[in-house]
Amino acid sequence: MIRWYYYICRWAILFYLNVVTRLKVEGLENVPKTGPVLIVANHLNNSDPPLVSVTLNRNAIFMAKEELFRNRILSYIIFGLGAFPVHRGQVDRKAIRHAESVLKNDMILVMFPESHRSKDGRLQEAQPGSALIASRNDVPILPVAITGTEKMSDWKFIFHRPQVLITYGIPFKLPASSTQGKKKNLEELTDFIMSKIAEILPEEYQGFYSMEKTKK
Repeated sequence: MIRWYYYICRWAILFYLNVVTRLKVEGLENVPKTGPVLIVANHLNNSDPPLVSVTLNRNAIFMAKEELFRNRILSYIIFGLGAFPVHRGQVDRKAIRHAESVLKNDMILVMFPESHRSKDGRLQEAQPGSALIASRNDVPILPVAITGTEKMSDWKFIFHRPQVLITYGIPFKLPASSTQGKKKNLEELTDFIMSKIAEILPEEYQGFYSMEKTKK
């Protein structure tokens, strides 16, 4: 059941972002209005998960690193926004089961395949978790590109109001020939998923999944 403080958190964060940044959202019409959706996004700043949450036109559930839940106040906020913990660096079967239950209940699941914030703003090599979940559940995947939040690392950003842009791309599905769970196949599917994010990112953000590199 959605808690009342979900709406309070959502309103407060959206208000904050509009005050301290020049927030722009594109492609919301691409978000399916019903049914399960796996959203995959690049990761630049701790503000990225709430940014996705408050700009979506549907409620979403997030997979977030377990370390964030150790802070009582922060854990209360991110629980309120629909997050659940995942232990990085290992196969967290409990988190995977929870993620799959979200999709089976026709909800939106949000993942950041890189599993950590990019230090230079460019796409880093991703982990296979999103590909594993997508291949096992055959759901639409919605790529999301975030730019500008990397400028929010220093508190002084509030005096400059950086331009923050979040772009919702076109939903896609993995190739029908995908084989579940095979390591090599998961690596290829991960690259495929990340290439879709790279396609809607400016060239300077594409990093490991640069379109120019892919063409070679």
